[in-house]
Amino acid sequence: MKEVQDMRIGSFTRWKPLHLALWFGVTVVAMTLAGVACSSDEKTESVSLALDWYPNSNHAGIYAAIDQGYFTDEGLNVNVYTPSDPSSVLQSVGAGRDDFGISYQTDLLQARSEGIPVVSITGIVQHPLNSIMTLKSSGIARPSDLQGKKVGYPGIPSNEGLLATMLATDGLTLNDIELIDIGFALTQSLASGAVDAIVGAYWTHESILLELEGMPVNVMRMEDWGVPDFYELVLVASDETVANRSDVTQKLVRAFSRGFDYAIANPQKSIDILVELGDDSVQEAVERKGVDLLVPMWSDGIAPQFGWQEASRWDSFARWMKDQGLISESLDASNAFTNKFVADVSK
Repeated sequence: MKEVQDMRIGSFTRWKPLHLALWFGVTVVAMTLAGVACSSDEKTESVSLALDWYPNSNHAGIYAAIDQGYFTDEGLNVNVYTPSDPSSVLQSVGAGRDDFGISYQTDLLQARSEGIPVVSITGIVQHPLNSIMTLKSSGIARPSDLQGKKVGYPGIPSNEGLLATMLATDGLTLNDIELIDIGFALTQSLASGAVDAIVGAYWTHESILLELEGMPVNVMRMEDWGVPDFYELVLVASDETVANRSDVTQKLVRAFSRGFDYAIANPQKSIDILVELGDDSVQEAVERKGVDLLVPMWSDGIAPQFGWQEASRWDSFARWMKDQGLISESLDASNAFTNKFVADVSK
């Protein structure tokens, strides 16, 4: 059997605490050097957009916006790239080294709790993609079936909390399972039988990798087992950018939204574009199946339009994180997101 490859770090990146003194020093330098970066054409403004991982179907709307000229229509020259350390996106955006970035609701709340001034300006994926995943051949189909089993995870505290909540909903605790830190070798560990289940795997990605290898899976979605519904991927900016560069932020969000509207209406065409414009890491067979699973997550009818975020969901998930000891009790979740730019997209 050919080795199953994990092409994504996972939705909940390992948090790297930042020394605030150093961070503020970097911020001052970055803000001094940044300003407004313009190209030789004074009407075109250059901005950076840092991805959370290598180009994949979650980014199809971004590449559609490039291909269809939506950023150009707004007078923007957008540098979309994957950082050498994708887990640093929030620090980079908060310090002004990047203008915008793709991250996760969990990580953003942790960042704000650490004093990093970042804010979600668009909710990209409306529901969790992280999940508990097992092989169908195992017969493990619900959390209570995990009693006495080995569960692999990437060693990230938030994944422990998510797993504990799902287990508790079905009558178990973490003491009833064997939790094993397998790093990011998620699919490899499950496929080889090293573990009986994995958490931290996207049901729109790792499930496809395994099924393409002839190993169909059972997926336990988090919101079905006691975890408050949350936004998986979000588009982020710094507090400073939102407050003082609202014009460029509005342009970016407008083009970004048009790109995802295009991908929602033309999912397979958006993957054509991703394959053409993305890098060599794009796995076409995986992304073509993945985008069909993602379209409902981008266009959930609960939201009035693409990108909308509900205050109640930010509040409930922040409360869950506080209960898990992942963020400060004093954190005000209402400051972690804004609908201002999404609401103005059609204006």
